[in-house]
Amino acid sequence: MTAPFARIVNLSHVHDPGVTPLYPGDPEFAAETVATIEEDGYFLRYIRQGEHTGTHWGAPIHFDPEGLAADELESEDLLLPAVRIDVREKCAGNRDYAISVEDLREWEQRCGRIPGGAAVVAWTGWDALWGTPEFLGVGEFEGRQPGFAPEAVRWLLETGRLGRRGALGIDTFGPDLGADESYTVSKLLYREHRISLECLGNLAALPETGAWVLAGGAIHRGGSGSPAGVYALIPD
Repeated sequence: MTAPFARIVNLSHVHDPGVTPLYPGDPEFAAETVATIEEDGYFLRYIRQGEHTGTHWGAPIHFDPEGLAADELESEDLLLPAVRIDVREKCAGNRDYAISVEDLREWEQRCGRIPGGAAVVAWTGWDALWGTPEFLGVGEFEGRQPGFAPEAVRWLLETGRLGRRGALGIDTFGPDLGADESYTVSKLLYREHRISLECLGNLAALPETGAWVLAGGAIHRGGSGSPAGVYALIPD
């Protein structure tokens, strides 16, 4: 049987203690060898990390106390049509760049309407900074990162483009501007069955439209999300 897509692309960074950037205040990411082939006949490590370490997805309960937890989502919530919004040029000289309604409308002029229930993925260029101090920012720029403007997210919601199950994706720590300590965008997003896809990588391989994204990872009971393998299914 022929697969309904031409290839699979990994949109996840390798999870690597000591290299994977951590959001300020998140728990340490560590790996401890607890069994070896020489002594135990098998190799096993004990991994300690937060639910939002590295490439990951977030469930509604992450910011909405009444929202669905990871184990309450449906399988369809983790498989979504994807569009990629390339804002690298605008973000290159501005760590506080807010992806605007105009950016989304310009994309639609070239590629057509964003389908309802899509994963709207912003490519800011931060995936190229992975594993460097610049990912989080240094000095006066520490914690500063681009993200979606609240007005843009309200537009996606009010026009039905995000639907009741959809996602915001991004190659930074999350869809909010780093300077927004109130997490306005996340609080708008996490309702019904909508999720976030964060710290994405390899976005050059994700086409502007036509692909689907699949978020894997462990399903923790009551969980706020999970470190993940996120894959793009690319059509012929």
